[in-house]
Amino acid sequence: MSRNGHFNVNYGEKMSIEQDVKNWLADEGVFREKAADENADFHFVIEFPKDNIMDVVKPKEKDVIVIGCATQVAPEHINLMQNASPQDKNKFLFDVSTNLNLFLVDYELKVDQDILQQFVVTDNIFEDGLSKDALFKTIKRVFKAKLHCIMLLNYAFGNSNTNISKPHNENSMFV
Repeated sequence: MSRNGHFNVNYGEKMSIEQDVKNWLADEGVFREKAADENADFHFVIEFPKDNIMDVVKPKEKDVIVIGCATQVAPEHINLMQNASPQDKNKFLFDVSTNLNLFLVDYELKVDQDILQQFVVTDNIFEDGLSKDALFKTIKRVFKAKLHCIMLLNYAFGNSNTNISKPHNENSMFV
């Protein structure tokens, strides 16, 4: 690693990158566990912020770290969406998409009959830009994008009384 905390392009050792990322996550108190993932050089489950599960993954044979968070829409919100007009459903989906684009993240909306069921927000850091600072800025951006979707959902379809951020594996993007 260079003096500025970035990895050198010719860094080369997967285990060192894995150990550095794990150490950074542990240093900040967000590391939860290493997940078994045959498609990844490493896959860490983190809790950021408290009670919110996210994933930090380095896919095999790629020079990128993927940070992601999946969110299941609460049944109460799904019921409210089912009762909404087609125009309200379409406006909501449009608002979610346009707002997520403002965060400069990648996302996938799982929609069934114009009703949002789940959304996945991800962002990448290429190894040549990997630093503790870049990692945590990306983690925060992914979380803020998720939080923004939840706020849009609550604004459009009422605030459900469910605890949407209780940690559980259903929030893992790889469940």
